[in-house]
Amino acid sequence: MSTLIDGNTDATMSINVLYFASLADEANCHEEKIKVPQSTSLTELYAQLRQKHRFSRPQSELRVAVNDYFAKWTDEIYDGDSVVFITPVAGG
Repeated sequence: MSTLIDGNTDATMSINVLYFASLADEANCHEEKIKVPQSTSLTELYAQLRQKHRFSRPQSELRVAVNDYFAKWTDEIYDGDSVVFITPVAGG
């Protein structure tokens, strides 16, 4: 399990993050469990993971889903949640 927290804090939560398409390639994995402070927002989570994995896509180009449902970037996340960052998809 990876930890994305600065300093010691007891108020942490475990989040399961799934990656697809270019994000999976850049992270070199399809899934990881991470520990973050309980107050972490989806925006902060992506910013931390973007720095860790050097993701090329800015948040503005992505959608986010929590527990299999599309979410807003302002929605809260909780211990045990599953988060997916979704890249644009072409279709026709």
